Amino acid sequence: MPGIRRQARMIALQTLYEYDTALHAPLEVLQRHAEERHLQPKVVEYANELVLGVCDHLVGIDAHIQSTAREWPLQQMARIDKNILRLAIYEILFNNTVPAKAAINEAVELAKIFGSDTSSRFINGVLGTIFNRAHQPPISKTESEVK
Repeated sequence: MPGIRRQARMIALQTLYEYDTALHAPLEVLQRHAEERHLQPKVVEYANELVLGVCDHLVGIDAHIQSTAREWPLQQMARIDKNILRLAIYEILFNNTVPAKAAINEAVELAKIFGSDTSSRFINGVLGTIFNRAHQPPISKTESEVK
């Protein structure tokens, strides 16, 4: 049995995927999953936090995806990959209750379960780039003027 956070990520992913494909209300979808699967309250609580967080930051998250994976417009990206990225980017850049490397590893594992043969490599690459960008020291004005 997967741990609480892994279960929550799986349910959050399925909720976000349904929202992305059918535009069903995310919290209603999550509630349905919780009831059908008799999920523990802690799983539902964290899944709810993930879903609301992704929805609240969706524009910024999608901008990060688009700036990192320029050759893949969001409309052409596999929906499952896009939503795995959204979850992980939320955890890495906005949530900060999970170490970034753990969030990346979890996203890669979700990609292996739900994605295509190439999903895990793609997701690892995009998230690695986003993580590295977020942890680079800012360039001072004098350095940027020299370049």
